[in-house]
Amino acid sequence: MDTKSTHLSIEPGSWVQLGANYDGEGVNFAIFSAHAERVELCLYDPSGKVEIARMDMPEYTHEIWHGYVPGLKPGALYGYRVHGPYDPENGHRFNPNKLLVDPYARELVGEVEWNDAHFAYDLLHPDKDLTFDERDSGPFTPKCRVIDPNEFDWQDKNRPSISWPSTVVYETHVKGFTQLNSAIPKELRGTFEGMGHKASVEYIKALGITSVELLPIHYFPDDQHLLDKGLKNFWGYNTLGFFSPAPRYYGPRGIQGFRDMVRSFHDAGIEVILDVVYNHTCEGNELGPTLSFKGIDNFSYYRTMPDQHRYYINDTGTGNTVNTSHPRVLQMILDSLRYWTESMHVDGFRFDLGTILGREPEGFDERGGFFDAVTQDPVLSKVKLIGEPWDIGPGGYQVGGFPPGWAEWNDKYRDTVREYWKGTNVSTDFAARLLGSGDLYDQRGRRPWASVNFIAAHDGFTLNDLVSYNEKHNDDNGEDNNDGHNDNRSYNYGAEGPTEDEGINAVRERQKRNFLATLFFSHGTPMLLAGDEFGRSQMGNNNGYCQDSDISWVHWDDLPEACEDLREFTRRIIQLRREQPLLRRENWRDGMEIKWFNAGGGFQEPHQWDEGSTLGLYIGRPDLKVEEGIWHDVLLLFNPFEGNVPFRIPQFGEGGWVLELTTSDVSKHGLVITKEKDFELEGRSLALFRRP
Repeated sequence: MDTKSTHLSIEPGSWVQLGANYDGEGVNFAIFSAHAERVELCLYDPSGKVEIARMDMPEYTHEIWHGYVPGLKPGALYGYRVHGPYDPENGHRFNPNKLLVDPYARELVGEVEWNDAHFAYDLLHPDKDLTFDERDSGPFTPKCRVIDPNEFDWQDKNRPSISWPSTVVYETHVKGFTQLNSAIPKELRGTFEGMGHKASVEYIKALGITSVELLPIHYFPDDQHLLDKGLKNFWGYNTLGFFSPAPRYYGPRGIQGFRDMVRSFHDAGIEVILDVVYNHTCEGNELGPTLSFKGIDNFSYYRTMPDQHRYYINDTGTGNTVNTSHPRVLQMILDSLRYWTESMHVDGFRFDLGTILGREPEGFDERGGFFDAVTQDPVLSKVKLIGEPWDIGPGGYQVGGFPPGWAEWNDKYRDTVREYWKGTNVSTDFAARLLGSGDLYDQRGRRPWASVNFIAAHDGFTLNDLVSYNEKHNDDNGEDNNDGHNDNRSYNYGAEGPTEDEGINAVRERQKRNFLATLFFSHGTPMLLAGDEFGRSQMGNNNGYCQDSDISWVHWDDLPEACEDLREFTRRIIQLRREQPLLRRENWRDGMEIKWFNAGGGFQEPHQWDEGSTLGLYIGRPDLKVEEGIWHDVLLLFNPFEGNVPFRIPQFGEGGWVLELTTSDVSKHGLVITKEKDFELEGRSLALFRRP
């Protein structure tokens, strides 16, 4: 194409900063490709439909292709075409007929419009990806937009700094949380602005939450196979652009809506944590589309099979695995994390399938390049880092195996606490989980907060469904109920799903309180799934990844009284945790006294751990300075069984005990016990005592 007609020219520019960077007078473009032979920059008109210029990147320095276009302004739309060998057997999949998204694009415009042209090979040919397709994917590919880094005046003077021991995480979804909230203006529902609306922020603040964790908001397409079934990718674990927010969550202010949302939470003293997916991309396996990385430098960006570079190592279960061992790929991930931290004011990250990030060719290594890079990074080492410590590769289960500085989702906590309240005898494990999982985290100076404790998360049953269903009910997902976990450790207490039976409903409500009280009275960092505070249901669907529908959206209106009661109970236990240092341990070496008692009021003997699960736990801190309202001693009693247990209240220290709360009857508190006597610990209940 003749570039002269557009009055645009290209100069050598700089290789130092990747992406499209505006300097006030023009835009510098730089893109990494170690194996390309030529790279073309394609510029588009504001509609994104008409290509107005195509220019060869003039320079190649240190495996970076770069060029500078004078006079180009923010708002300009662009993409790349990359020339090189099409040799899948050796890991190369260059095809200049495919328009490619810049991995560093700060904003993407338009959705992926699925078309056969997105595939670098002939879909109908028996040799599949060994063939070469010449159709142009440009009309169907989202365009990258140049942004002005200074266009937003943050005035973000209230960036919170919440210590880990004080952190309470709330896992939610931008659209799922806001779509049905009648307190949010209609045009803002389902958007960043809706999430940042005062109705959302004030609600979350009133619960006592310190940190909101958002399911992926990086740009992601909807999978073709889901669209064919009338479904969508709701969760968003399918990234195309690691620097770009998903336009599906834009409201009237576009990308500024994200920044407004962050600032609203900060003004309320609440952190924003992003769930991020650097383990794989949306390009799938060797038969997947060519949208970005695959066409830019497939062999560098992805881990391929050592003896068959045509095929990808699939430790993620999604078709491909990002090659964090490559320095430029590692740089992209770190640059992306720093961008979200410094330019978008995000406070932390939860890493999906985080084990992948520690994978080197020889397997998982907590001293792998990624972990080392983050640990020494002056920006990233100071934000909250939460790993999902598993993947499906060999040695992929690494709970407790992440390096110092990291917190981890602790699924051993989830499973054990579910088993315990179901009545299974897992007393010794339960004791460890309750006290911060020291067996996993009390090493190398890691702290109790490293254990992110949860009962339910986006993936699996909600709390309500955990006590309402024996089986998953995923029929709406279009996979004949074969998807989702089968190992839910759930129980319906006599009826599958909603019931009019008052007795069953009473047990379910009590169990919800047991789970929530256990979560917030456990040492470690509690994470609450949005809606669990009032018993939100997904009608037994434990894999809502494709349900952009009533199933996944939080319902706010016309809730029964039991929902409000549970919400009030949740507020109360979060407040107790916030006010009482004994319930949020900071340090394994803090002089805390821990004693376990049996129902007879004596110390729990070694053989008794295997005999029964009714437990008493004393926690004391004699070193705590005397302060009004601060407890120095607590006594927690647990009875997971159906029947009542007379529990002999042990008497030591001074002043006896006062009942602070019991999950069997939330109105019952204030009972004072000053002599050794039996307390009727009701079936399936927890009781919390303090000193008078």
